This record gives sequence, C-alpha cells and structure tokens, in this order.
Amino acid sequence: MNRQTVSRKSGERLGGWRLEHSYARLPEPLFTRQAPVPVRAPHPCLLNTALALELGVDPDFLAGPEGTAMLAGNSLPPGSEPIAQAYAGHQFGHFTMLGDGRALLLGEQTTPDGRRCDIQLKGSGRTPYSRQGDGRAALGPMLREYVVSEAMHALGIPTTRSLAVVRTGEPVLRDTVLAGAVLTRTADSHLRVGTFEYAARYAPAALESLTDYTIRRHFPVCAEAANPALALLEAVAVRQAELLAKWMHVGFVHGVMNTDNMALSGQTIDYGPCAFMDAYHPDTVFSSIDSGGRYAYGRQPGIAMWNLARFADTLLPLIGDSPSRAATQAESALATFANRFQAAWLDGARARLGLLAVEEGDDAMVRELYDWMREAKADHTNTFAFLCGRAMPETAPFGRPRFRSWHARWVARLAHQPGGLDAARERMRRTTPAIVPRNHIVEAALTAAASHDDFGPLRRLLDALARPFDHDGIPAAYRQPPPPDSPPYRTFCGT
Repeated sequence: MNRQTVSRKSGERLGGWRLEHSYARLPEPLFTRQAPVPVRAPHPCLLNTALALELGVDPDFLAGPEGTAMLAGNSLPPGSEPIAQAYAGHQFGHFTMLGDGRALLLGEQTTPDGRRCDIQLKGSGRTPYSRQGDGRAALGPMLREYVVSEAMHALGIPTTRSLAVVRTGEPVLRDTVLAGAVLTRTADSHLRVGTFEYAARYAPAALESLTDYTIRRHFPVCAEAANPALALLEAVAVRQAELLAKWMHVGFVHGVMNTDNMALSGQTIDYGPCAFMDAYHPDTVFSSIDSGGRYAYGRQPGIAMWNLARFADTLLPLIGDSPSRAATQAESALATFANRFQAAWLDGARARLGLLAVEEGDDAMVRELYDWMREAKADHTNTFAFLCGRAMPETAPFGRPRFRSWHARWVARLAHQPGGLDAARERMRRTTPAIVPRNHIVEAALTAAASHDDFGPLRRLLDALARPFDHDGIPAAYRQPPPPDSPPYRTFCGT
C-alpha cells in the first residue's frame, strides 16, 4: 500500500500550508518530478515554533500526527509538487554531475509578510540523482544542521533554516547502523552556482529561462539594467562578499565550499563538515576529506571568488555576443567581490572593536590583533568577547607584552570617542557574540540526543545559541574551549 497521500484539495489551507511552485514551471531538464519515499514510523524530534509562525504555519498542527506525516514525506502539504533539482558543481576543483540525491523541493510558502520561501525535505529517499546513495539521512547530522543553521540565524548571518527534524523509525547504514531522520529545510531558494553549471553544460536551452527566473526571484532590479546577466553577476558577487565577511567574523569554517554549495541568494547552505574555530589560525580545517586545506578558514574568500568565476563562465553567452568582450565585462563585475569583501570585513571588525570613526590605521590595528591571536593561539570567540568587558583577564595569553601594548593603544583610541569606553563596549556587545556552537559542546548534546534519546542538553544549547549577544546570561560552560589535551576535531560529509 502506498502510504503517501496529498492532504485535502490543493487549494485548501491546511495548518497554514499553501504552497506554490514557481521553480517547477521552469524547463524540465532542470529537475525531475519525484515523490518522497514514505517512512515506517515518523516521530517528531525538534520543531522550530518561531520559524513555523514566521512561515504562517500552525506549529500545533505540525506537532500533530498529520503535520508530522507531512514533515516526514508520508503525505504532502497542499500545493506541493515534489521535485529533485538537477545541478552540477566543481567539487574540490573538479567538475561533477550532481543533483538532489536525498532531498526534494516541495514548493514555496508565501509568508505573512510576503516573502517566498522554499520548503525542502532532506533525507526523503532516493532520487534519480542519488548515484550509489540510499537517499536517507541519519538523525545526528540532521540535528546538527538544525543546531548550526539556527545558531547562524541568531548571529545575523544569512542562512537556510531548519523547521523540523522527524525520526523515520527506520535505520540507515553508514559506518554503523544509525537512526534515520528527515530534516525540513527552508531557504530563500535552492538556486546554486552549480544549477547554472548544470544548465550551461547539459541544458543550454534552459539557461536564459533560469537566468530570468533568478533575477525575478532574488534581484528584480537587475531586470532594468542594460545588461541583466552582467548585473546579476555583480549582484551575486556583492551578496557573497557580505556573507563571507560575516563568516570570517564568527570563525565559521564551511568545510565544503564546492560550487554546488554556493547559494545565489547569499544564504549559507549545506552544513555537512562545517565547524567553528576555537583557537584562531587561518589554516584551520575540520573536514576529514580536505587534506590539502583547500577550504581552510583563511582561504574561504578566495574560494568564493573562484566559485563566482565559474558562475561568470556560465553567463558569458548572455552577457554578450563577443566572447572576449563578455569575459572582460565579467572580470570587471567580479572585481566587485574583492572590494566589497574588504570593506564589509573591515566595517565588521570596526564594529567588533567599538571603533566609530574611520581612520587610516584601522586595517593595521585589526590585523595586528589577528597576528597576535595566531601567535598566541588565542580563542577567537572569547578574545572579542573579553574585549567587551571592563577588564581583560590577567591569565595567559592576555598578559603577554605584545597584547598589552596593542590593548593600551586600542583603549586610548576608544577613550577619545564620543561616550568613551563605556559607550564603545556597549556597542560592541550588540555585535560581538558571547557564544557560538562550540564543536565539543554540540557533539556532546548530539550524542545525548541521537544515542541516548536525551534531548535536554540539545534543547538547552539551542536556547543559549538563540541569545548569542547575551553576554551576562549565557552559562559559562558554553563559553569554554575544549580541554587542551582534546584530539583535533574532525567533521565528515555524506552522513
């Protein structure tokens, strides 16, 4: 018996769901229609009540049997047209045909404030793009994406978000047997650089339609430009520059910045091998498969530029009839990224250091602090959080002469600003997080939930991560780096 059903009539509002599917109106080479594979015994684990309300969906409905069935893929919200999106991508620099191997886009929910938001199931079964995969997802990694994506949202960083995690009641086989789960993910869209790479290589007749759709969906002002495709390239470059600056300021290491993991909307997408730095070092890598450090923390802006160049390659036929002239125009548009990233990074650093006025030596002051952090192996998050306080710790490494010299010059600079030190520190506390998802703390909470069915630690962690700028209320345990004798933290893809 097929357990999948479409709930009610497609036009009837049920629990607040009313999906449309503009992406499914694009040429069909860009996707494959595919129903979710029903699961044995769906059971809710986490439900993001605040996000449900933002979407205009009733959280009480989602928590009930009918809502849980929808979140598991056993039934479909009204208006759903489940599809697996086709895309390609450069993975570690090598072009590969990809696609949604374990995810389905159900449609787009229009929120009460008029935003259009993708609703995607992750772990919903095999698709034509699954290759050798089973199309399923394990509970631990889905909980991890929920935690990190919601933490990024609270930090003010554009990101996909997590609406719910539902257990499937079925095992998944990885290195061992694990509990299965389905994550419901929301996004401004799931358009990627890799989507355009797929169209340019395998469906060139669809490239213009895809470009027009992307402009309408995310960058409508580009439609009025003399060269809409060129304007799109520049607009995407600006959003990526601003996103990367935000990543760098919180010590976020994405871990797998393949072109299929760069969302054109400017949101962070795909949280497989991501992690946050403890001790600052630009060469920090967590992913077990990134042995060469291609996606190390300090290389992320350069990789973003490389990915944007691949996006530019796909747009050249639309930018102009002359290949050489189109390439020159694209190169000029891509220069926007470096300029905007540097400006956004320095503006963010000024805010985190309480600097109001722009002075010629600001860049040097910031870089001197980072050089000391690298030399001293200082904790990235706590260094900036400590600077928000009235007194720096006397313990190592903050007692070292190089830091004390820098600190004295910085304090003197703040003292001459309007409001002095107190006003500066108050501003800093609004932009400097007291907490990020510490890897060892996240792992402990995930182990309790996925292995011991104890969700208490995870829920308490989520509560703290939702208040990253609460410098007085965050429990001290969440602010502690791992013990010095801890083994190097490693993350994994494809789980």
